[in-house]
Amino acid sequence: MSDLLDTVELETGAAPQWTVLWLHGLGADGNDFAPIVPELVRPGWPALRFVFPHAPVRAVTINNGMRMRAWYDIAGTDFATRADAAGVDESIVQVEALITREAARGIDAAHILLAGFSQGGAITLAAGARRSVPLAGLIALSTYLPAADALAGFAHEAARTQPIFMGHGTADPVVLPEYGQRSAQALTGEGFSIDWHTYPMGHSVCAEEIRDLGDWMSQRFS
Repeated sequence: MSDLLDTVELETGAAPQWTVLWLHGLGADGNDFAPIVPELVRPGWPALRFVFPHAPVRAVTINNGMRMRAWYDIAGTDFATRADAAGVDESIVQVEALITREAARGIDAAHILLAGFSQGGAITLAAGARRSVPLAGLIALSTYLPAADALAGFAHEAARTQPIFMGHGTADPVVLPEYGQRSAQALTGEGFSIDWHTYPMGHSVCAEEIRDLGDWMSQRFS
């Protein structure tokens, strides 16, 4: 277990039966989305364990090689070259190890939601599409699917049963809205069920999005 990523954890009640594994964006860390928990959680939900892992520190080409927490390197801004495939694969392995740890703690895949913002959302979609054992759902905010054009080659049949919430700002200058839309279209074309939402914001999260996500999560818990 020593090779597991370090995490920040919050539990909304005793003996949680569900886990939300939430991946942060480029240059942030696991503390970034912890404050969203009280805004998101609703009365009547089951006890949840939120797990916010810290991505490894690595050099990021697009930021002049500066070292920062990142799920993969970014070589360019266009849709095709944005994600370093080797880094994506490495992060998927690390996320799968955290999912395995949840199973060891008594929470199986059917009670795990995998979430992520920006780079973290990209790993969420990339890992989720490859799952042979479906999770309860995927949450992808202000993000895109790496290698979306090759999805048919790596999407697992069982993964297609996972519901997906995608939210994106219409004025996002970091991950262009069209990248999110193209990813959603690729996933839909391969049989995934997408709840697609847009908001009048940039590369961020807004109160309306948190409300919509809460509605979507309530459906998973019912």
